[in-house]
Amino acid sequence: MNDKPTLIEEACVTLGLRMTDQRRVIARIIADAQDHPDVEELHRRAVAVDDRISISTVYRTVKLFEDAGIIERHDFRDGRSRYEPVPDEHHDHLIDLRTGHVVEFRSEEIERLQEEIARKLGYRLVGHRLELYGVPLDAPRTQAVSKPSDSSKKD
Repeated sequence: MNDKPTLIEEACVTLGLRMTDQRRVIARIIADAQDHPDVEELHRRAVAVDDRISISTVYRTVKLFEDAGIIERHDFRDGRSRYEPVPDEHHDHLIDLRTGHVVEFRSEEIERLQEEIARKLGYRLVGHRLELYGVPLDAPRTQAVSKPSDSSKKD
C-alpha cells in the first residue's frame, strides 16, 4: 500500500483518533474502493493485506469512522450496509436491482427541482439523499425483479 496518508487517515488524525496499523489498512481500502463495499467485502480485502484483521475489527472501525463523520453508510435495500468516504461533492446513486451495481451521478436539474419542491412546501432544504433503483433497459420484462419497499428512510 502507498505510504501517503489518505484523506480518511488525515481526517482521523485531525479528529484525534488513534490510527492503529489495522485501522490504517481499513481506511486505505475504503479510500481506494471504486465500489461501495460492505463489511464482509472490506474484511476480505483487509485480510489480503493483513491476515490478523478480524471481521469484528472491521465492524468496529467502520462504526468509528461513520460516527466521526469520515465515511457514509448506505443501505441500498439489499440487506447490507455499504460504505464510501464522505464525498467532497454531493452525488446521488442509481442501484441496479439485478446486479447490485451502484452508479454515482449528479444532476443539476434534480438538485434544482428538490430545492423548488422544498421551497413550495415552505421549507429550506438542508440535505437530502436520493437513491434510484432500476434494471437495465435491455433486461427482459418477464423476469421477476425485487421491488424496493416504500418505507425507506429519507434524509
